Amino acid sequence: MTKILITCAVTGSIHTPSMSSHLPVTAGEITEQGIGASEAGAAILHLHARDPETGRPSAAPEHFMAFLPRLKQGCDAVLNLSTGGSAIMSLDERLAAPKRAAPEMASLNMGSMNFALYPMAERIGEWRHDWEKPFLEGTDDLVFKNTPRDIARILTELGTDRGARFEFECYDLSHLYMLRHFADRDLIQPPFFIQFVFGVLGGMGPDPENLTHMVRIADKLFGQDYMFSVLAAGRHQMPLVSMAAAMGGHVRVGLEDSLTIARGTLARSNAEQVAKIRRIVEDMGRRVATADEARAMLGLKGADRTEI
Repeated sequence: MTKILITCAVTGSIHTPSMSSHLPVTAGEITEQGIGASEAGAAILHLHARDPETGRPSAAPEHFMAFLPRLKQGCDAVLNLSTGGSAIMSLDERLAAPKRAAPEMASLNMGSMNFALYPMAERIGEWRHDWEKPFLEGTDDLVFKNTPRDIARILTELGTDRGARFEFECYDLSHLYMLRHFADRDLIQPPFFIQFVFGVLGGMGPDPENLTHMVRIADKLFGQDYMFSVLAAGRHQMPLVSMAAAMGGHVRVGLEDSLTIARGTLARSNAEQVAKIRRIVEDMGRRVATADEARAMLGLKGADRTEI
């Protein structure tokens, strides 16, 4: 496939404000960086919200709605809302904003897992907010809950009831088999957009052979009915997503996944990462898909049918 989808994950719920002054926190910052990423070539924006006063991850619909209409007005990118939120949020909290917005696209984690961020706390010398250190350190005893019942509920309330399609986030091989299970139950229909996630402690390690194996099993389970994309945490971001592009897959970058643009150098914006991966994939002969091409490729309902 020549066309390549670039997703940009603008802020996420993993990194904390003390880690980078460039991490967008307020609605204005998320809007500005999202529009910049779109202009740089991202067809899809993967979106979380934060409390603008503290930078803490937030599931509040009002925090999402502070930037979603501005993004819709300022760019034509597909707005892909997280249903993962943060591992410390309840499912009701995680679903509140996506249900309110009825987006074209939402993320969906395909299994429960350990989600360990605590090693990050050792790297920070000064903390801007008192919530950051205990938030990170507490993940040594944290299970990110995504049971089959949870997954079925998300598929029903966002997919069946509101017409969203999904970015299926697979952190492990077992998640592919869970996805196949829901396809067999006719709760989802192709084309399936599968995001392989590497480098989160508790999920798959960022080894090239893990990527080739995931593709091999996905081919076995889904045949021609899927597309894959890759994200990788931290310093593994660019090597793994470049490998995905070379294999015919799609790519995700953004400050949710990595705060750097090169080893030891903080990225100044999400757009900087998008521009870098765009140069890489175009040098490979891939053509960056537009937002409207992404909608056609993924079978999305269109921005005009959302509540944003």
